[in-house]
Amino acid sequence: MKNQNLVMFESFLGKQYSDSPKAIFEEWRRKYPHDELVWSLDSRTSIELPAGVKTVRRLSFQWVYYMARARVWVSNSRLPNWIPKDENTIYLQTWHGTPLKKLALDMNTVHMPGTDTERYKASFTRESSKWDYLISPNSYSSNIFKRAFAFHRTMLEVGYPRNDLFYHQTRLREVTKRVKDKLELPNDKKIILYAPTWRDQQNEGRGQYRLTLPLDFENFVSRLGDDYVLLVRFHYLVSENLDLSNVSPHVLDVSHYPDIAELYTISDVLITDYSSVMFDFAHLKRPMLFYVYDLEEYRDDIRGFYMNFTEEAPGPLVRTEEELYQTLEELESIEAMYQGKMEQFHHRFCEFDDGHAAANVVEMLAKELRK
Repeated sequence: MKNQNLVMFESFLGKQYSDSPKAIFEEWRRKYPHDELVWSLDSRTSIELPAGVKTVRRLSFQWVYYMARARVWVSNSRLPNWIPKDENTIYLQTWHGTPLKKLALDMNTVHMPGTDTERYKASFTRESSKWDYLISPNSYSSNIFKRAFAFHRTMLEVGYPRNDLFYHQTRLREVTKRVKDKLELPNDKKIILYAPTWRDQQNEGRGQYRLTLPLDFENFVSRLGDDYVLLVRFHYLVSENLDLSNVSPHVLDVSHYPDIAELYTISDVLITDYSSVMFDFAHLKRPMLFYVYDLEEYRDDIRGFYMNFTEEAPGPLVRTEEELYQTLEELESIEAMYQGKMEQFHHRFCEFDDGHAAANVVEMLAKELRK
């Protein structure tokens, strides 16, 4: 029998307390404190949670029991295909980014270990057929999601709840100070966040991805260490731990920091490549550089792009480490040069966000529960 007030939350396969599920969870807990809200956590994950958050170990018998009784599931990634969903369960899929790279059914070839293109697409279709609601941050994403996910139910065009933070200035300042203090960052240096995507083809078996570093961190320190601190964050699918002890405190590994949105708040500059972080960082209208040393291979052979990235990117595309340093040294003039493109990019990809996405989603789902 369903528990009408039970809601299950999960972020990145239970590996994080982050992203839009976190924003929805916190808004729900604030607005409806008597509902039973449960966070799904991978047993191998050790993360810091706010006081009073009820958790359950992902894929355990207890997890299956909670999932069966829950009235609502909230996730930003895929759930196991074997978990059944009945007609009385509401599944809200928040997804986790505006797509630059081809997704799901739009991918020509799947390079992931443990599957092939046909099986991957069939598995994804089984998953997306369970989604009752899917959140979209902009019209561009809505059109892609419908096709790439074979999604024909209700699209919630409300923006990403995880980005609400950027539209509330008092909270933004509070988070910025807390994160800087937590990471013990100096106030007299600018902060660069380096957040590249993962490469589908760089794998060493199922669930294991090889990390290739295109930056010499010692070189970074010698060139820019007096002016910048570099925060390095790699995709959650990359399993290796970095050893940056020889370049600390000028270069810090923040790959396991629980919520990347909080890292955006302290970052003066973003360096990325093809990651969807560009679309979220754009809310802050701060400089972005795109270190795309393998552009043609990634675009043409591995994933393919939906947009004309080289024309629409709101910052310079650099191919070499030396070019990257030179661009950073001329950052002020570069920022002015790309101001127009940044405005266009913000208008197109930050379309639905207004700071109230989490509140809108919670109100809609809470009404469903109380029918």
